[in-house]
Amino acid sequence: MSGGKIWRLAFTILMTAMLVILGWFAADAALTLIAGDSEIRPTFAEQWTKWVYRGAYILAAIFFGIAFGRFVFRKIEETGTRLEQMSARDKVALAGGLAVGILLSAIVSLPIIFTLSAKSMPLAIVLSLLLGVIITYLAVAAGWSLKEEIRFYIPPKETADETMVPDERFKLLDTNVIIDGRVADVARAGFIEGHLYVPGFVLDELQYIADSADALKRARGRRGLDTLRQMQLDLKLSVREYDKLAPGKDAVDSRLVRLAKVMNGSIVTNDFNLNKVAGLEGVSVLNINELANCLKTVVLPGEEMNVTIVKHGREAGQGVGYLDDGTMVVVENARRKMGETLPVLVQSVMQTQAGKMVFAHIADEEDEGTGDPVPDDDGGDPPRTTPAANGAYVNGNTNGRQNNAESVRAYTGGRTRRPVR
Repeated sequence: MSGGKIWRLAFTILMTAMLVILGWFAADAALTLIAGDSEIRPTFAEQWTKWVYRGAYILAAIFFGIAFGRFVFRKIEETGTRLEQMSARDKVALAGGLAVGILLSAIVSLPIIFTLSAKSMPLAIVLSLLLGVIITYLAVAAGWSLKEEIRFYIPPKETADETMVPDERFKLLDTNVIIDGRVADVARAGFIEGHLYVPGFVLDELQYIADSADALKRARGRRGLDTLRQMQLDLKLSVREYDKLAPGKDAVDSRLVRLAKVMNGSIVTNDFNLNKVAGLEGVSVLNINELANCLKTVVLPGEEMNVTIVKHGREAGQGVGYLDDGTMVVVENARRKMGETLPVLVQSVMQTQAGKMVFAHIADEEDEGTGDPVPDDDGGDPPRTTPAANGAYVNGNTNGRQNNAESVRAYTGGRTRRPVR
């Protein structure tokens, strides 16, 4: 049992015991009044009826003692929590006002009690308590209003717990980019400078995902926690230090944007919607996906490279391979070269809704008549080879452009985009 529960139980028992004693005396007082009434007195002539009457009072006292004791202790706990959150000068102002109020109440109450006690002691006590409460309240309010002046006598001291806006520009990580994991490699490579920061509410969301009943979500959450652990060992990473700068219980993304604005930092994410919202709020965003797109391999028509054929294409005779960054390469007449690494010559690069798509053919076929001209037997000029509009090299016609357009429609569902120059 925790300390708070023990104190609550002790306070409830004490309050109940006090009300039981008051109930006993109240029952005796009621029986005394009944004894003076000739009509009701015969009903309570027997001794057991008196005990039943006392028992009813005691049971009522126990019930109200438990309920009232728990309520009062809850209010006391709330007051204690507020006192803990007060600054030093607020506590001094409250204590000073309370002490002055109690002293003035005692000074004012004594003459009232001495004057009215001869006539009516209950009236004197009630009036003294009422004036005491009013005077104490006014004294505390006066002391609270003077807390700013106390600053001259008790200068504020900076403590480690006091949250200050950092001078350094932090990079705030969101949940998605932590789960993605690429941010760790990018930071180790030095492309993200400065101090990395993970807010506590982002870490809580990551822990919630790691505890999910869904196996896939649980694996993603645990991967994100492992990524953070490794980043904490290798990089400058802080957690939860500045969360008080953006208090509240709103959504994680909106609170992250508010915290980044207060800290004058940047958000590192791969979330498209968060990227847009942060941009509208005037917060700098580092998008990992945009960085990945910038780092994709740039290929030009006529360039030769090596590609491993991994599957069949959608058109007859085509094979498909991929560059290191995931760009699809469609190679003509490579269907039978499955699993082989071939030198290919780029014909064109097309931009589609799914990304870049490269069309190429096997480089060895170029020497057989698709590109490098062979001189005529009579020694005349070789046939002219002209580049097509889309970058494909054809012998005096535009068949290359038509063939590539048909291939693009096959892979993109009939939608073509302009070629990348």
